[in-house]
Amino acid sequence: MSAPASPALRWIVALLLLAAAGLSLALPFVSAALLTIVLGSAAVVAGITQLLRLSGAADTRAKIFRALSGAVYLVGGFWCIVYPIESTLSLTLFLGFLLAIEGVMELAAAAAGGVPARGLVLLDGIVTAVLGGMLIAEWPSDSIWAIGTLFAIALGFSAVNLLTAPAEAG
Repeated sequence: MSAPASPALRWIVALLLLAAAGLSLALPFVSAALLTIVLGSAAVVAGITQLLRLSGAADTRAKIFRALSGAVYLVGGFWCIVYPIESTLSLTLFLGFLLAIEGVMELAAAAAGGVPARGLVLLDGIVTAVLGGMLIAEWPSDSIWAIGTLFAIALGFSAVNLLTAPAEAG
């Protein structure tokens, strides 16, 4: 994320991010449900886009795959919008597996050597894999708070990053 050159604007955006992080941390269930609805909305838009691109496909097979892709996006997106709680449960399990796999990949990158800050990559891999494993092991009971809490932490780090990143050249 690049930081705006104006110090006042940087502080305003950082404070808004911190406020959103605080709300997400205080209300992780609401935050997770809203994130699921936003994700569902994005999937619906992606599905519509895929269906609108049908005429641009060269052959029949490409049109079939694009139509199937669009249908999957639409169905999944509408499901997330209509059933955000159930979708949050599934999203938490998916996130657990995603983090576990990412952590293993980070560990493999650290073991392969040649990466800058190898120790930090190793630590990142361990923390990410353990976090993913914890989400999987405690699923579905952790689904109520996990995504909202992780989102709050990400917003907080974004705010700190915004204040510590060098300003854009204007």
